[in-house]
Formats: sequence, C-alpha cells, structure tokens
Amino acid sequence: MKAILIEDEKAAVRNLRALLAEVAPQVEILAELDSIRESVAWFGMHPMPEAVFMDIHLADGSAFEIFEHVRITCPIIFTTAYDEYALRAFKVNSVDYLLKPIGPAELRQALDKLASLQRQAPADDRFEDLIRTLQNRTRYKTHFLIPGKGDKLLPLSVEQVQYFYIADGIVRAVQSATESRILPFTLDELAESLDPDLFFRVNRQYLISRGAIQDIDLWFNNRLAVNLKIPTGEKIVVSRLRVNEFKTWFSGR
Repeated sequence: MKAILIEDEKAAVRNLRALLAEVAPQVEILAELDSIRESVAWFGMHPMPEAVFMDIHLADGSAFEIFEHVRITCPIIFTTAYDEYALRAFKVNSVDYLLKPIGPAELRQALDKLASLQRQAPADDRFEDLIRTLQNRTRYKTHFLIPGKGDKLLPLSVEQVQYFYIADGIVRAVQSATESRILPFTLDELAESLDPDLFFRVNRQYLISRGAIQDIDLWFNNRLAVNLKIPTGEKIVVSRLRVNEFKTWFSGR
C-alpha cells in the first residue's frame, strides 16, 4: 500500500514510520508533508495515494483547509493529540481517528479496518466506493470531553443528558434540574452526532431525549407542546413541519 504522511512534528513522523515498519511493513511511504501549502501542492502534482496519515494541527494551520483546495479520494487515518475534531474528521473520508501517543495495537486496528473496507468495495471503483461507504457510516457519540477550568477535561455521558438547548448563542447539556454543562458544539453538530433513536430536534432551540418527556399538549395550528420532566420555564413547541416525524419518533416506529 502506498501512503503519505502529513505531519509537522519530526518526532511524530519518526514514531509513525517505526510503528508502520513494525505492524505493516508492506506500507510504502511516498512523501512526508508538514504544511497545508506543501500538501495541496503535492496532491496537485501526484497520483492519489492509497491512504493518508494526517495530523490536524500543521505548521501553517488546520489540516481541514487542505480539503478546501483539493479533492482527496483515498481513505484517511487521522493522527492527532486532540479529540475534539473527531466529528469533523468523520465528515470527510476518515477511516479512523487515532489519539497520540499512538501504539501498535491502535495502528494495527486502524489498518485492519481499512483493509476490511477495501475488500468490501469492487476492484474497479475501490476507493470511490470506499469513500461512499465511509461517508454513509453513522458514528454516534456516547461521551463528550468538555473543557473545564484550567487544563481539565470533564467527561459527560450522553446517557446522562435529558436535553440540549441553546440560549444567547451558548449550547448547554442539561442533566438534572441543578446540573448542566456548556458544550463547544452547535445544535446542528449535536443532532448529526447523536443517535436519532434517542434524541429529537424539536425546534431550533431544543434537542431532547425521549426519556426526558413527561407528557405532550396539543397546541395551536396542529402543533404539539412538549413538557419535560425537568421544567424549562418555557413551552417547547414542536415545529409544525416536524409534528408527524416527532410522533413517529416518539412511538418508536
């Protein structure tokens, strides 16, 4: 397999090369690139590799900027020290998201996943089909790591959340009448990353779990008002265009 490394830390490049030599000696490294500019130029001058190992923080900015300039049609394995970009990574053709320091077991698992996906795709359109497979796979979040005071990261399980809401541009996850957490995500991002069987976007302001619902009122103009077990101080009205979808979701059909 022919691959390239996009990484601006020399120590990380050496470590990844050593790991690849250990767990996948068949991988041939075509190039080592350390910036957005260099990566865009490389893709403009060379055939598409069979895989890319990509760090997110590069010498001249975020690696996601590369996708604004070139169309990468091969699988990508992200290698980074930051977990907050995982959702964005899986919106492009990412196979896996490995957190540094990377060990041989994690790398081997990612390469096994890549090999498995490649076997599923027809030989003549292998990577195009692989991209579609990856983009259609749904990965739902079960936990969040939320920035706390100082250098702390606070864990939050999705199972603990009754509802998410936005007010004054700030998104909060509400766990109880006295406990909530500020999240560094938009409601749109949350709606995409959470299991739709568990959470429903009732309107622009609220994303609620089924278990948080106490009862439902019939409202004006054939709409519904949802009452939660944790009072919110305001009516949560289901958008009229989403009423039928909400009823289907709530009944579990």
